[in-house]
Amino acid sequence: MLIDSWMIAVLIAMTLCGAMGGAGLKAYANSRKKLHVLMGLGFYGTGALLNIVLLKFPPLTVVLPANALTYVWTLIIARFAFKEAVGPLRWIGVACIMGGLCLLVL
Repeated sequence: MLIDSWMIAVLIAMTLCGAMGGAGLKAYANSRKKLHVLMGLGFYGTGALLNIVLLKFPPLTVVLPANALTYVWTLIIARFAFKEAVGPLRWIGVACIMGGLCLLVL
């Protein structure tokens, strides 16, 4: 079964929500603002709901490994939102994840 473009869009949204959930909780850990923890939990919940929807269509062997895209979003968020240093080996890791995802879903 090929994965349709709308499924790819949902997969991207699901993984982005997961990464944003983690970012919200990190922001809460740094600031102790309740809004951050609520945003983090909200994003995690949204990502979980999208995961449930997505699991109905493509095979489990596609959806679960594709969750690795969350690592890519997390690295990008950490670099640009939290100004964390990201070395070249991590960027190479991102390239490997993206290559694997292309083989998996296309």
